[in-house]
Amino acid sequence: MIQTLLTVALGGALGASGRYLVNVGLPRLFGHGFPFATMFVNIAGSFAMGLIVVVLAHKSGTRFAPFLMTGILGGFTTFSAFSLDAAKLYEAGQLGTAAGYVIGTVVLALAALFAGMAFARGFFA
Repeated sequence: MIQTLLTVALGGALGASGRYLVNVGLPRLFGHGFPFATMFVNIAGSFAMGLIVVVLAHKSGTRFAPFLMTGILGGFTTFSAFSLDAAKLYEAGQLGTAAGYVIGTVVLALAALFAGMAFARGFFA
């Protein structure tokens, strides 16, 4: 139990560090007007989750799930930040932008999850 908790904590630190780097880097590329960084990590994290869940299942690697899925991806993805970003856009009167952000993130994150699963399944077909 303690060992699993430590692996989740290590994974969380790595994932949160990756998210921080994305949060610093993407606004430099695209500007600060739209929460591209949060959207990116949620979509990339969903793709990675789809990929990892299939790979771990096919390789009997579920023992790595706490580190990879709960730790790294849990620290990397930011659905609480996503919710706050959507609320800020809504409260700023940017209803269309808020709706586009919410719908775009959810649809693309789900699509990325399925793409990750399909990509991984391509290796095991």
